[in-house]
Amino acid sequence: MIQQIYPSVAHDFRYELNKDMHFAAAHFIPHEAAGVCANMHGHTYFVNVTIAGDELDEVGFLIDFKELKRAIHGAFDHTVMNDHPAFTNMYPTTERVAAYIWQAVQQKLDDKPNGARCLQVFVRETPTSYICYRPKASDFRG
Repeated sequence: MIQQIYPSVAHDFRYELNKDMHFAAAHFIPHEAAGVCANMHGHTYFVNVTIAGDELDEVGFLIDFKELKRAIHGAFDHTVMNDHPAFTNMYPTTERVAAYIWQAVQQKLDDKPNGARCLQVFVRETPTSYICYRPKASDFRG
């Protein structure tokens, strides 16, 4: 993977974890405004997830890197994203993919006692186009 510097998130947490990964997937946006993207096509998506927290789990992790890979790569790699249950009745745009990834990662974090938070999801769809999703404070549980 190409080393890249991602936009950073200001926070006051003690630890910050960043996980890079990629997956290959196809999608289409069946809307006239999408132009040629209305046709089925594929991308190699590059993803960076930023997680922060003050407390580590009993092993010494904010979250195990393997759990993040399973949640993201495992959900999307070599799939047609339009068939993914998360995108029922909506188009799998890169913005929505980033929001879904945040939701899936934060749900895993919410199940852990150390209170870590997913602060940013960066999804690069092409070499020149990317989305950066940052949740609002009200998006977090408790």
